[in-house]
Amino acid sequence: MADPRLFRRAALAFGVLATALAVDFVTKWLILNVVMVPPRTIEIAPFFNLTLGFNTGVSFGMFRELFLDRPLVIAGIKMVIVAGLLVWAMRTPKPTETISLGLIAGGATGNVLDRMRQGAVTDFLDFHVGSWHWPAFNLADTMITIGVILLITGAFWPVRSVTPLQKRPSRAGH
Repeated sequence: MADPRLFRRAALAFGVLATALAVDFVTKWLILNVVMVPPRTIEIAPFFNLTLGFNTGVSFGMFRELFLDRPLVIAGIKMVIVAGLLVWAMRTPKPTETISLGLIAGGATGNVLDRMRQGAVTDFLDFHVGSWHWPAFNLADTMITIGVILLITGAFWPVRSVTPLQKRPSRAGH
Protein backbone atom coordinates (compact mmCIF):
# COMPACT_ATOMS: atom_id res chain seq x y z
CA MET A 1 0.00 0.00 0.00
CA ALA A 2 1.31 3.47 -0.87
CA ASP A 3 2.48 5.74 1.91
CA PRO A 4 -0.19 8.44 2.49
CA ARG A 5 2.56 10.93 3.38
CA LEU A 6 4.04 10.47 -0.08
CA PHE A 7 0.65 11.22 -1.62
CA ARG A 8 0.26 14.37 0.53
CA ARG A 9 3.74 15.60 -0.39
CA ALA A 10 3.09 14.89 -4.08
CA ALA A 11 -0.24 16.74 -3.92
CA LEU A 12 1.44 19.70 -2.20
CA ALA A 13 4.35 19.81 -4.66
CA PHE A 14 2.09 19.55 -7.72
CA GLY A 15 -0.38 22.05 -6.23
CA VAL A 16 2.38 24.62 -5.69
CA LEU A 17 3.78 23.88 -9.17
CA ALA A 18 0.33 24.37 -10.73
CA THR A 19 -0.25 27.63 -8.83
CA ALA A 20 3.15 29.04 -9.82
CA LEU A 21 2.56 27.97 -13.42
CA ALA A 22 -0.90 29.57 -13.49
CA VAL A 23 0.38 32.88 -12.08
CA ASP A 24 3.19 32.88 -14.63
CA PHE A 25 0.89 32.00 -17.53
CA VAL A 26 -1.71 34.64 -16.67
CA THR A 27 0.84 37.43 -16.19
CA LYS A 28 2.67 36.62 -19.42
CA TRP A 29 -0.60 36.44 -21.32
CA LEU A 30 -1.68 39.82 -19.92
CA ILE A 31 1.67 41.40 -20.78
CA LEU A 32 1.69 40.02 -24.34
CA ASN A 33 -1.98 40.56 -25.15
CA VAL A 34 -3.11 43.55 -23.13
CA VAL A 35 -0.41 45.62 -21.43
CA MET A 36 2.27 45.67 -24.13
CA VAL A 37 0.05 46.22 -27.14
CA PRO A 38 1.90 48.05 -28.65
CA PRO A 39 5.26 47.13 -27.05
CA ARG A 40 6.66 50.03 -25.04
CA THR A 41 8.25 50.87 -21.71
CA ILE A 42 5.85 51.74 -18.91
CA GLU A 43 7.42 53.52 -15.94
CA ILE A 44 5.84 52.25 -12.72
CA ALA A 45 8.31 53.83 -10.27
CA PRO A 46 11.65 55.68 -10.57
CA PHE A 47 13.39 52.29 -10.20
CA PHE A 48 10.91 49.95 -11.94
CA ASN A 49 9.51 49.66 -15.47
CA LEU A 50 7.47 47.17 -17.43
CA THR A 51 9.47 46.47 -20.59
CA LEU A 52 8.80 43.61 -22.98
CA GLY A 53 11.79 41.42 -23.80
CA PHE A 54 12.49 37.87 -24.97
CA ASN A 55 15.33 35.80 -23.52
CA THR A 56 16.70 33.09 -25.82
CA GLY A 57 19.53 32.22 -23.41
CA VAL A 58 19.49 30.84 -19.91
CA SER A 59 19.59 32.96 -16.74
CA PHE A 60 20.30 36.61 -17.54
CA GLY A 61 20.63 35.74 -21.23
CA MET A 62 23.80 33.68 -20.74
CA PHE A 63 24.70 31.28 -23.56
CA ARG A 64 22.25 33.04 -25.87
CA GLU A 65 24.27 32.20 -29.00
CA LEU A 66 24.64 28.55 -28.01
CA PHE A 67 20.89 27.94 -27.68
CA LEU A 68 19.47 30.49 -30.15
CA ASP A 69 18.76 27.85 -32.79
CA ARG A 70 18.07 25.08 -30.27
CA PRO A 71 15.41 26.29 -27.78
CA LEU A 72 14.15 22.75 -27.21
CA VAL A 73 17.57 21.64 -25.92
CA ILE A 74 17.22 23.99 -22.94
CA ALA A 75 13.57 22.95 -22.57
CA GLY A 76 14.56 19.28 -22.42
CA ILE A 77 17.33 19.88 -19.88
CA LYS A 78 15.00 21.92 -17.69
CA MET A 79 12.24 19.29 -17.80
CA VAL A 80 14.69 16.64 -16.59
CA ILE A 81 15.63 19.01 -13.76
CA VAL A 82 11.94 19.63 -12.99
CA ALA A 83 11.32 15.87 -12.77
CA GLY A 84 14.25 15.54 -10.35
CA LEU A 85 12.93 18.43 -8.24
CA LEU A 86 9.51 16.78 -8.01
CA VAL A 87 11.00 13.46 -6.93
CA TRP A 88 12.99 15.33 -4.27
CA ALA A 89 9.85 17.24 -3.21
CA MET A 90 7.94 14.00 -2.69
CA ARG A 91 10.72 12.38 -0.65
CA THR A 92 11.55 15.19 1.75
CA PRO A 93 9.95 15.17 5.21
CA LYS A 94 9.97 18.99 5.33
CA PRO A 95 6.80 20.69 4.00
CA THR A 96 8.80 23.90 3.52
CA GLU A 97 11.19 22.04 1.24
CA THR A 98 8.29 20.51 -0.69
CA ILE A 99 6.79 23.98 -1.22
CA SER A 100 10.11 25.54 -2.24
CA LEU A 101 10.81 22.74 -4.73
CA GLY A 102 7.28 23.09 -6.12
CA LEU A 103 7.88 26.83 -6.65
CA ILE A 104 11.18 26.18 -8.43
CA ALA A 105 9.61 23.45 -10.59
CA GLY A 106 6.59 25.64 -11.40
CA GLY A 107 8.73 28.60 -12.42
CA ALA A 108 11.00 26.42 -14.53
CA THR A 109 8.00 24.79 -16.21
CA GLY A 110 6.52 28.20 -17.04
CA ASN A 111 9.74 29.26 -18.74
CA VAL A 112 10.03 25.91 -20.55
CA LEU A 113 6.52 26.30 -21.96
CA ASP A 114 7.42 29.80 -23.17
CA ARG A 115 10.54 28.47 -24.84
CA MET A 116 8.62 25.63 -26.51
CA ARG A 117 5.81 27.94 -27.67
CA GLN A 118 7.82 30.91 -28.94
CA GLY A 119 11.51 29.96 -28.81
CA ALA A 120 12.25 32.43 -26.01
CA VAL A 121 11.13 33.35 -22.50
CA THR A 122 8.91 36.42 -22.11
CA ASP A 123 10.46 38.91 -19.66
CA PHE A 124 8.90 42.19 -18.57
CA LEU A 125 9.99 43.21 -15.06
CA ASP A 126 12.76 45.82 -15.32
CA PHE A 127 14.41 47.12 -12.14
CA HIS A 128 17.04 49.83 -12.53
CA VAL A 129 19.13 52.47 -10.81
CA GLY A 130 19.65 55.41 -13.14
CA SER A 131 20.82 53.98 -16.45
CA TRP A 132 21.96 50.63 -14.95
CA HIS A 133 19.31 47.93 -15.45
CA TRP A 134 19.09 44.52 -13.83
CA PRO A 135 18.34 41.96 -16.58
CA ALA A 136 14.58 41.85 -17.19
CA PHE A 137 12.76 38.88 -15.71
CA ASN A 138 9.25 37.50 -15.17
CA LEU A 139 7.14 35.96 -12.42
CA ALA A 140 8.41 32.44 -13.21
CA ASP A 141 11.90 33.72 -12.38
CA THR A 142 10.48 35.29 -9.22
CA MET A 143 8.92 31.94 -8.20
CA ILE A 144 12.26 30.21 -8.78
CA THR A 145 14.08 32.84 -6.68
CA ILE A 146 11.56 32.63 -3.83
CA GLY A 147 11.79 28.84 -3.95
CA VAL A 148 15.60 28.89 -3.77
CA ILE A 149 15.58 31.39 -0.87
CA LEU A 150 13.00 29.27 0.96
CA LEU A 151 15.01 26.11 0.27
CA ILE A 152 18.23 27.65 1.62
CA THR A 153 16.64 29.19 4.71
CA GLY A 154 14.59 26.04 5.31
CA ALA A 155 17.80 24.03 5.48
CA PHE A 156 18.46 25.72 8.81
CA TRP A 157 15.04 24.81 10.28
CA PRO A 158 14.92 21.55 12.20
CA VAL A 159 12.69 18.73 11.05
CA ARG A 160 9.95 18.00 13.55
CA SER A 161 10.04 14.38 14.43
CA VAL A 162 6.62 12.85 14.69
CA THR A 163 6.59 10.15 17.32
CA PRO A 164 3.51 8.24 18.37
CA LEU A 165 2.06 9.17 21.71
CA GLN A 166 3.23 6.91 24.45
CA LYS A 167 0.53 4.66 25.75
CA ARG A 168 -0.79 6.05 29.01
CA PRO A 169 -1.51 3.77 31.89
CA SER A 170 -5.11 2.78 32.25
CA ARG A 171 -7.15 4.70 34.78
CA ALA A 172 -9.35 1.74 35.51
CA GLY A 173 -10.33 1.61 39.09
CA HIS A 174 -9.85 5.36 39.74
